[in-house]
Amino acid sequence: MRDADKPTRDTPARRRVVVTTSGKPRQFEMDGRSVTFVPLSIKRRHSSKLIVPPAGGTFVKTTSTFDLPLIRTIGKAFYWQKLIDTGEAANASELARHFKLEQGWVSEVLRLTQLAPDIVRAILEGQQPRQLNLHAMRGRQAEVPLDWDEQRVMFEFVGPAGG
Repeated sequence: MRDADKPTRDTPARRRVVVTTSGKPRQFEMDGRSVTFVPLSIKRRHSSKLIVPPAGGTFVKTTSTFDLPLIRTIGKAFYWQKLIDTGEAANASELARHFKLEQGWVSEVLRLTQLAPDIVRAILEGQQPRQLNLHAMRGRQAEVPLDWDEQRVMFEFVGPAGG
């Protein structure tokens, strides 16, 4: 069965991307091959979540903003921490040498493993406060405290455990 003949599943990810033709298809010969060129326009729809209240209530629109660089860096931090915990790397210095990175940056990234679990969950769900970005998390503005309540105050975070 060819890919074109296979039924496609209607998933939320597929509904967010719209592909349409943006011009007339053209056919021409190139190196003895017949080539068909179809100009396409690819648009990505932004998704949002709606909280549906009980009958008689009003709708509240909530948007998710996934900070992909921050999510990737947190993932990298937990992966590196696992390498240290399993003994594959002794410390941040060894990790930095292995991955050919600056030791200071590796240490900053590893500090992200000390974040409060509700803050990590909110970041992964795209529900973190607007000012909570990679620059703030890596401690450039100020050192990220180890105490979870202090972290919530520092990042102006309001979550399930943060009040």
